[in-house]
Amino acid sequence: MTVSHQIAELIVISGASTGMGAATARELARRGYHVLAGVRRESDGERLAGPGLEPVLLDITDPDQVAAIAQRVATDPQRRPLRALINNAGLAVNAPVEALPLDDWRRVFEVNLFGHIAMTQALLPALHESRGRVVNISSVGGRVSLAAYGAYAGSKFAMEAVSDALRRELGPRGVQVVVVEPGGVKTEMSNRGVANAAAIRDAMTEEHRRRYGDLMVAVMRHAEAFTEAGRPAEKAAEVIAKAATARCPRTRYTIGRDAAIFTRLSRVVPDRLLDRMTARQLRAHYPAATGGNAAR
Repeated sequence: MTVSHQIAELIVISGASTGMGAATARELARRGYHVLAGVRRESDGERLAGPGLEPVLLDITDPDQVAAIAQRVATDPQRRPLRALINNAGLAVNAPVEALPLDDWRRVFEVNLFGHIAMTQALLPALHESRGRVVNISSVGGRVSLAAYGAYAGSKFAMEAVSDALRRELGPRGVQVVVVEPGGVKTEMSNRGVANAAAIRDAMTEEHRRRYGDLMVAVMRHAEAFTEAGRPAEKAAEVIAKAATARCPRTRYTIGRDAAIFTRLSRVVPDRLLDRMTARQLRAHYPAATGGNAAR
C-alpha cells in the first residue's frame, strides 16, 4: 500500500545502482518518500530517476561525496526531515584467508564497514533532529562464515557488532538502529562476487592454487546456485522498506528461508557441527575429481 505523507520525508540509501538497493529505492518512492539514491555512475542514476527518486553520486569511501550528501540533507529546500539512512552498498570478495592480499582485505572493510560508519557519522546530526533510523544491510554471512568467506563475512560480523553498539548508544536518544540480514538474493552484486573470485583464483601463486583451487571452484559454483535460488530483489526490498519505515521495528530482519535458518542455528549449534553443516553446503560443488574431500 502506498503511504501518503503531508511532507515527503527523506530517505538516503547507498548502493542503489542495481539489485536490492535500486529495488528498495523504487519501493520507498512508491510509498511516498523522497529517496536520495546513492549511485556510482551518472548512467546508473539516469536509469533510476523517477518520481520521488533523486539519484546522487555517492562513493561511500570518498569523504567529499559523503560530506556532499550530508550537506544535501541539511540544506533540503523543503526542509524535509530525514526518515532513515539505509547503509546498503557492498563489495563481495571470496578467497581463503591465506591467499587474499592484504590490500583486498582493506578494500572489503573500507566498503563494507568503514564507508558505512562514515555515512552514519555524517548523517547522525540530521537523524538526531528527526529522531530517525539507521538501517544496516548485513548478511547471513554476518552470522555464519563459510570457507573462503573470511573477508566478506568478517566485514559483516563487524557491522553486526557496530550495529549493536550503535543501537545501545542511540536508542535512549530516540534514534533506532535496525539490521537486515539477507540470504540468497538475485542481484548483480553476487555475479560480481563470482567474477572477483575467478580473478583472485587466477592471480594465486601455484602453491595456493594447489591448496585452494578446488575450494575456489566450489565457492563460485555454490555462490551461483545460491543466487539462482534466492529471493527476487523486489521481495528483499519490501523487507528493507519495512525495516526503514515500520512504527515499531524489530532490531533484526532476515530475508529468505536460508538466512532465517542459519541465523538461528548459529546461536544454538556447536561449532564443530556447524563446521560440518557449512562444509556440506560446498561439497556438492567441488570438481568431481576431488570428490569433495577438501570440504570434509
